[in-house]
Amino acid sequence: MKILVINCGSSSLKYQLIDMNGEHVLCKGLCERIGMESSMITHEANGKKATTPAIFPTHTEAFGEVVKKMTTGEGKVIDSVHEIDAIGHRIVHGGEKFKASCLITPEVITAIRDLSPLAPLHNPAGILGIEAAKKVFGENVPNIAVFDTAFHSTMPPKAYMYAIPYEYYEKYGVRRYGFHGTSHKYVSHKAAEYLEEPIERLKLITCHLGNGSSIAAVDQGRVVDTSMGMTPLAGLMMGTRCGDLDPSVVNYLKYTLGITGHQLDEILNKKSGLLGISGVSSDKRDVEAAAKAGNPRAQLASDMLNYQIKKIIGSYIAAMGGVDAIVFTGGIGEHDADSRAKICHHMDWLGIRIDTDKNRNIHGDVTEITYWGSKVRTLVIETNEELMIARDTKEVLDKMN
Repeated sequence: MKILVINCGSSSLKYQLIDMNGEHVLCKGLCERIGMESSMITHEANGKKATTPAIFPTHTEAFGEVVKKMTTGEGKVIDSVHEIDAIGHRIVHGGEKFKASCLITPEVITAIRDLSPLAPLHNPAGILGIEAAKKVFGENVPNIAVFDTAFHSTMPPKAYMYAIPYEYYEKYGVRRYGFHGTSHKYVSHKAAEYLEEPIERLKLITCHLGNGSSIAAVDQGRVVDTSMGMTPLAGLMMGTRCGDLDPSVVNYLKYTLGITGHQLDEILNKKSGLLGISGVSSDKRDVEAAAKAGNPRAQLASDMLNYQIKKIIGSYIAAMGGVDAIVFTGGIGEHDADSRAKICHHMDWLGIRIDTDKNRNIHGDVTEITYWGSKVRTLVIETNEELMIARDTKEVLDKMN
């Protein structure tokens, strides 16, 4: 079975073609600047990677170029699109309606569109990808929606409710949903596999740390809490996002600065976080380099992020009544040894201690960095959201047949 995994943005299209017999990636790539004059496609297959200019007025033309790259030339991996058994689409927000991946029908598209106010940058883009895929690949190829929010749907009301009038939840769906679900699901199951324990026996804290970051408490395979909220703006400070803050700050800034809600949203989503504090960059690597060069604001930004991660880990240990393993993943989680060390520093009393040498020598898709004798295992796991989407897609297909 071959599954095409799609992650669609408003002006981009990421793709991977995965052969589920062995879970091998046959090809992958990225269409960029869709709808602009300087469109391009990067296609990687057969050990070769090439970026070429293209003309993509819409996502439909982008999909057409993806088909061309997969079926012709040096990047050819299949003879025809008829070899593709299904298409799995990453959809960011499933609200309360979608608690698992599902076959995309006209009713599902309508529901995803109705949820767009909760994810205005992401759900409309996902619909563009679905509609373009149907045009290019035909109606006979099953399209499956895999929701970022679905893995978090097991949270109890005490974790997902906000302490505002209950009617706003009933009428408008105002509650915590959580995101990065495919990543948290993948690494939690990968951790259970590595630890050689059924996930139903484990208490895990999964830390997806990157330009966007979130942490999840996974108790017996079920998410019981997560740091992101109704939108991906909540929780930890991130590359350009503020994370949690006093709600009164929003009104104070709006009226003090005399700006619109849209302008304030731009500040909180695109000018805050590591960038806003450091004044240097939204990239943790740049911030760390500036901190080492003596920039005090860069050092503050780094310290704030590490401190927030430590606090959330501690609170989730309390919420679950213990923890068996901490998992680091994502761009920062997988590659920033200094951050992992600082986050775990002074957590010995909780049974968390990491080995300095192991922490600086990460290799393979799973590396254990636990210090000998520590009660809590600490793992660095390379996430694979595309594979998780493909697995979910296959699971839906298997249930249909």
